[in-house]
Amino acid sequence: MPVIGIFSGTFCNQEEVVQKLQERTDYQVVTDRDIVKKASELCGITENKVERAFSAKTSVFNNFTHEKERSIAHMKLAMAQTLQAGGFIASGFSSLLLPKGITHVLRVCLIADLKFRKATAAGQMQLSEKDATALIHKQDEDRAVWVQNLLETADPWSASLYDMVIPMDKMDVEAAASNIQNHLGDKMLQPSEESRKAAEDFLLAASVEATLTREGHNVDVDAVDGAVTITINKHVLMLSRLEEELKSLAAGIPGVSSVDTRVGKNYHQADIYRKADFQAPSKVLLVDDEREFVQTLSERLLMRDMGSAVAYDGESALKLVKDDEPEVMILDLKMPGIDGIEVLRRVKQTSPEIEVIILTGHGSEADRKVCMDLGAFAYLQKPVDIGVLTKTLNAANEKIRNKTRAQD
Repeated sequence: MPVIGIFSGTFCNQEEVVQKLQERTDYQVVTDRDIVKKASELCGITENKVERAFSAKTSVFNNFTHEKERSIAHMKLAMAQTLQAGGFIASGFSSLLLPKGITHVLRVCLIADLKFRKATAAGQMQLSEKDATALIHKQDEDRAVWVQNLLETADPWSASLYDMVIPMDKMDVEAAASNIQNHLGDKMLQPSEESRKAAEDFLLAASVEATLTREGHNVDVDAVDGAVTITINKHVLMLSRLEEELKSLAAGIPGVSSVDTRVGKNYHQADIYRKADFQAPSKVLLVDDEREFVQTLSERLLMRDMGSAVAYDGESALKLVKDDEPEVMILDLKMPGIDGIEVLRRVKQTSPEIEVIILTGHGSEADRKVCMDLGAFAYLQKPVDIGVLTKTLNAANEKIRNKTRAQD
């Protein structure tokens, strides 16, 4: 049976159209939540973090964790596995994971003008016109970035991406559902040998890409009849060594008959290919108002393959804790505004899983006792030997990993 993929602007009656279609076709509905859950199970990243891949905002730690790329790769795999059953409605962001080469997918976009969407938002959420406009623009930004990342197209509503674009300000829910259903009988939408083969190629490419991301690699993968092509889009100092590693990993995946590598159009840009080391601390937040010191420290940690972000005051640090979920903090005590002890207290109240290392040049024995009683992992004095700090960071990271393994 054909598959229906529905992507929509917010406040365009997507849920109502999907429900009507489900009633008319008896198709299973596969939502973003379903794909996120399955992807989370496949890659071991929490559902909340996988879902963040739909957001235009990327974590400050992502250059080191590659969580967004790993999440998208495993969502592709989840969708490719779901596609094998056929006959379902893919609803939401994840519907765009289905490649264009699979011709038994009917791709539908629901959109409406801003006036209609603002009125719908006001009715559903009791928002003012100003707040409704701001919310719609923010959600459209998420959709635009998602489409740009997946399909390299700036316009998420471009007719070139879909088989049908339905203006919901000009068509009611019943008519939209009927219009979509009427197209399911089209001869071109019936699964063919070629289309089924494209679905198998999608599954193999997704399997290879997910495997490579689990090993710390961020590359593009295509597959045709078992022949896999891996595209490297960032400059790397030892290309031949990377190519051999990628080929070795991909060749071991069932269904792969051959592996080729090539450099892509972005290969010559200034950014450097960095394989993720998932054992090293990669989400370290440095909090210190001495800018030169903390920037130098960040660079020295980077040389040891440790990813870090920097905050210069307590208020900024607490915002980063809320938005980007660091795993370890290195925290100074004496800062203007909210001091280090208060930051430690609030972090341990809201995010007790974060390990906090105090690093201060002005502390006292009384401060040390307060910090340790509040739950600090360690209390170090400036100047600190980088070897000692690295050892402490690794110990904090290992404590986090042990907790995670125990929960699993």
